[in-house]
Amino acid sequence: MLSSTSRSIVEATLPAVGAEIGTISRVFYSKLFRALPSLKDTFNRTNQANGDQQRALAASVASFASLLLTEEPADIDPIMERIAAKHASLGVRSAHYEIVRTHLFAAIAEVLGEAVTPQVAIAWHEVYTLMANSLVEQETKLYRRAGVAPGDVWRSMVVAEHEYDGAHAATLHLRPADHEPLPGFLPGQYISVKVPLRDGSAQIRQYTVFPGRFRNEWAITVKRTPGGLVSPVLCDDLRAGDPLVVSLPFGSLVLDDSDEPLLLVSAGIGVTTTIAALRDLQSRRAERKVDVLHVDRTPYEQPHRTEIRALVDSLPDARLHVRYTEYDEIRSDGRTPLAGMNIPSDARTYVCGPVPFMRAIRADLVAAGVAPESIHYEAFAPGSWFGLENVPTTD
Repeated sequence: MLSSTSRSIVEATLPAVGAEIGTISRVFYSKLFRALPSLKDTFNRTNQANGDQQRALAASVASFASLLLTEEPADIDPIMERIAAKHASLGVRSAHYEIVRTHLFAAIAEVLGEAVTPQVAIAWHEVYTLMANSLVEQETKLYRRAGVAPGDVWRSMVVAEHEYDGAHAATLHLRPADHEPLPGFLPGQYISVKVPLRDGSAQIRQYTVFPGRFRNEWAITVKRTPGGLVSPVLCDDLRAGDPLVVSLPFGSLVLDDSDEPLLLVSAGIGVTTTIAALRDLQSRRAERKVDVLHVDRTPYEQPHRTEIRALVDSLPDARLHVRYTEYDEIRSDGRTPLAGMNIPSDARTYVCGPVPFMRAIRADLVAAGVAPESIHYEAFAPGSWFGLENVPTTD
């Protein structure tokens, strides 16, 4: 926790830092990329261009400082777990935090000028050190659990099969290039994918991983984003036999194995999280009560449409609810896709889909009596770890 001296300084200066953190973030990334151009491919180029990455850093720094001032350590730990999992999937190492520290605090000094007194600098260095130490500790545990050296998470794969799935998506089945056994993963975890671009560079994206059709296969489903850098390559350029580099599976928001009722809610490509959960329940022959709600624009656009029905039918106490509507504006007409569903108040709920959809669903679930702490969500947008209110709404 923060020392008493630093706590009072951070509390007094947080509004001023928060007001300028957007500018600080832009200056920081400029300095970072000038010093280490190779890191550009680690960060989402689209989010850099539209400002989402900068806003995410702003939200993360300010939110972490606020949590240090107002919350118990136990409340911070789950957030740190989510960030650590994302960092591990990117191969982040402890040395990266010192690189970030150097350029971040140079940016703070440049933007805030004389307001950054030695005492203010010390206090905010303490905030950063607490955040970095927590993440390094958790990332070290993740690497140790995976049986790899820190940062050594990348594996060469081969596209075993490519299939279009719905109007705007494709599923890639991946096999290890060295034919060695793939590690297991928990339902809800994801892998990072290094995607070679047409200009010779690369970009990294995360996708929920689920079992392929055969042993020693992973699968991911990708939705094509119009004008996107990465998704058109994965959906339209790659074919069976092509190489692809991916990370080991990571992610802290995974399906629990309790006997409580389960509600799986998805929209669009978010259905892959539901598929992974249903596959796990099927393999364990679980008798858990399960309700599955999926929302898509049309049947023609729905990925895994046949498979999700087959999986639900294979479980002893599961029901499928499918709604076809514009999920980006799910409540614009006053309706909710939860209408007509009998949702137990103790249901463990997992939601995955576009940010506006998840916000609306969470509000509807809370209004229906579901405890907020039992509602879990996965968002791959920057800044998603500190709550849906901080997640950018653009892709």
